[in-house]
Amino acid sequence: MGPDQFYTTLFKDGKSVGALYGMDAQQRERGIPTHWNHYIAVASTDDATAKAQSLGGTAMMAPFDVMDVGRMSIIKDPTGAMFCPWEPKKHFGAQLYGEVGTFCWFELNTNDPDASKEFYTKLFGWEIGGDANYTEWKSGGVSIGGMMKIQAEWGEVPPHWLGYVMVENVNESVEKAKALGGKVYVEPQDIPNMGRFAILADAQDGGFALYQPLAK
Repeated sequence: MGPDQFYTTLFKDGKSVGALYGMDAQQRERGIPTHWNHYIAVASTDDATAKAQSLGGTAMMAPFDVMDVGRMSIIKDPTGAMFCPWEPKKHFGAQLYGEVGTFCWFELNTNDPDASKEFYTKLFGWEIGGDANYTEWKSGGVSIGGMMKIQAEWGEVPPHWLGYVMVENVNESVEKAKALGGKVYVEPQDIPNMGRFAILADAQDGGFALYQPLAK
């Protein structure tokens, strides 16, 4: 972080779940929109970055140290979606995941699912699950995220990773988000046999989704 910049860690029940920081003037001048960065843990950021490039990805930012907490880079996959390899040192990542008030799922929306499957399975060793309509990313047999093809009716939506935050009640959370200046891209709706979701943007147009699991 440069002079007069601040990095804010977000906590739930005393455990870190994410973070925020302000974009600098150069980023704003380049037209970079408000967004969430999505980090994927790797053994070596340098190795992961080199491999991503060999598979058709682009290093938007070369590997660099984040003080003594970790090492990262910023990668654009072959379809245009961005993510950050993270080599942990003092800080592994989120300490809470998959609970109310924390991120619980990450989804790649892309124009080319086949190219994305080849890229991510070769880069991270992920396995493929799901069906013809929805791909699940798996690691060690455990579902860790998903993938959908961008549909024409969505409009001019670029390839991107979307983070889902778990909530107790999607409808109530959507109304609260609107009252706080957010907007709704996809109104609350059910996922059969799974739960309920909505897609929103915060007051600065940072996109995210909400997920309410099916009651047990």
